[in-house]
Amino acid sequence: MDTETAVHLKSLFEPRGVAVIGASSKKGKIGYEILRNIVDGHFAGPVYPVNPHEENILGLSVYRSIIDIPDIVDTCIITVPPEQVPRVLLECGRKRVSGAVIISAGFSEIGNFDLEKQVSKSALEGGVRVIGPNCAGIINTEKHLYATIESRIAPGSVAFITQSGAFGGLVLASAREQRIGFSKFVSYGNRSDVDEAELLEYLLGDSQTRVIAMYIEGLRDGRRFIQAAKQVSLVKPILAIKSGSSAEGARAALSHTGALAGSDRIYDGAFRQAGIIRAQDVDDLLDMAKSLSCQPVSKGDRIGIVTNSGGPGVMMADALANFGLKAPEPSPATYDKLAFLPSICSRKNPIDLTAGTDSESYRRTIRVLAESEDFDTIVVVFIPPAFQKSGTISEAVLQVAGTISKPIVACFMAGDLVRDGVEALEKGGVPNFPTVSRAAKAVWALEQRGKILAQQPQSA
Repeated sequence: MDTETAVHLKSLFEPRGVAVIGASSKKGKIGYEILRNIVDGHFAGPVYPVNPHEENILGLSVYRSIIDIPDIVDTCIITVPPEQVPRVLLECGRKRVSGAVIISAGFSEIGNFDLEKQVSKSALEGGVRVIGPNCAGIINTEKHLYATIESRIAPGSVAFITQSGAFGGLVLASAREQRIGFSKFVSYGNRSDVDEAELLEYLLGDSQTRVIAMYIEGLRDGRRFIQAAKQVSLVKPILAIKSGSSAEGARAALSHTGALAGSDRIYDGAFRQAGIIRAQDVDDLLDMAKSLSCQPVSKGDRIGIVTNSGGPGVMMADALANFGLKAPEPSPATYDKLAFLPSICSRKNPIDLTAGTDSESYRRTIRVLAESEDFDTIVVVFIPPAFQKSGTISEAVLQVAGTISKPIVACFMAGDLVRDGVEALEKGGVPNFPTVSRAAKAVWALEQRGKILAQQPQSA
């Protein structure tokens, strides 16, 4: 990324002042909801509503034009009718605004290519970098900037780039429900200017972001995107959902954001080449992001399973096998180190501690597997009997997890019965998944990430 672009994007996501052009006092209007989101999100800098027909919105003085604002404005959120956008961008240029986020729709996604070209021309003339049009906005949780029509999200280390604003809203809602925090969110819509490659390059230098997740319908410059992704994936994991894989989906993508979806087979190969791990749906994306954001990568495909019930342990072994992962038998040395377990327990893999085993046996067993050369990742499967509290087992897991370099993933199942344990695990940095298939996919992501890094001499 060139220096000028880096400066513009940094200012756009970390503005000294924000203007909402097309702000409204009417609830339900986009110009009102975005302004309310910024104000309620406690953005630290000044916020300037712009509307020639309003005087006061949410207690803020309203300006007739961005030119009338006396102070610095780095980022403008534009919600005016589409035909007014080119003029507004020229005014933003006169104000020396770094970046504009165009929420307004009615451009190439409905075949209005000429108007979108006018938007690009005005932005270029004014020196304004543009996200959108036809997008849902941006979030920077570190700066408490929620310049979006979507819901607010807690701070975290996952950044999400999405071509679809509505899908972005779904991901934000799902992440909030699963207590996954985000660092950045950007919906880029028709991408008349700033594209996926530049956003990846910006996030490479963002210290708050550890994992980058994406939703893509099509790429404008596939070669440049792959080059950027190769560079970024050496440092940070990239996960992506690529829609439009069918002929019907490709046609839908064209009418949604004006994106040419392209061959799914080509994308699949390009993603592998670039070190991008592909996801299939929202749960997939968030599960893998959660595990990669808080656990070390796996150095291999050998998984040690600790369980308190034989059935779920077998189910976990099957689920891992579906992703090409192995649950090998422990070596004689490891088997002997588990001799402290009662005779009713199985010391084979899965290690079945049975329903009555106490938390100390969990802790010692997990420690033995974690220190063994037999396994690359540990999975703890737990379904509580009525007399056992999940919090004591989660404490045993955390006592080991904080002292080893291998990843540990939990699969505490049974809903409310394990709620306290799950909350403790995730607060302590151990991800939990409510089904064996979701836990197995998260383990697979850690193994795939380890494989990607192992293949790169730069990561040595």
